[in-house]
Amino acid sequence: MAAFLRHGVFKTGRVVSSKNVLLRSFATKAEKRKGIDRKVGPKIDSTAQSLASKGFLRQQRDYSPPEDVNSKLEAIFQTVVGSSDISTELTDLNQKFTLFMQCEQQLGHSIPNSLLHHMKTLKDVQIFYNMPVDTRTPLERMKSMDLPENLHVQYEYKRFNADTDTMFGGKTAFPKSSTIVTGLKYKDKYKGQKQPLPDF
Repeated sequence: MAAFLRHGVFKTGRVVSSKNVLLRSFATKAEKRKGIDRKVGPKIDSTAQSLASKGFLRQQRDYSPPEDVNSKLEAIFQTVVGSSDISTELTDLNQKFTLFMQCEQQLGHSIPNSLLHHMKTLKDVQIFYNMPVDTRTPLERMKSMDLPENLHVQYEYKRFNADTDTMFGGKTAFPKSSTIVTGLKYKDKYKGQKQPLPDF
């Protein structure tokens, strides 16, 4: 009987056990047609947090809210929306676009695309325009800080140039090292120089 079950029922002659059965964690074709997907997507919370912490490197303009920013916003709200109540929801897309355009023209600061979906009420718009934007890097912010006396920060690069540096007769301590500026951002700011190979 055991031989019959082994060779007659199972053509492969193998006994089905938990060791040779694969775990099906992915959706089958039938489940995909129904819109069911059992696959768990990767979590990118750490990646999103890392990108958010690098926001100062994005090309944005500095913004300091004026002293009468709330009164200006109330006037814009009353003109465009017809109400200055900050709990008013922005449901009309055309009205929402007109409101953002008026705020940008009068305050000189536009709402970036990444934050447009957060602007659901007038309070969200008021919070955004009351928040200053500082695009300086942490190194540039140190220029306006009161640093300790034993800390010295060199903000500008000092590169050797045989044409302008007269110390030591225009001779460099690194004759084979060229100072080549490859970045487009600093090519005009810092002049590079290619050192010729010394004659032996």
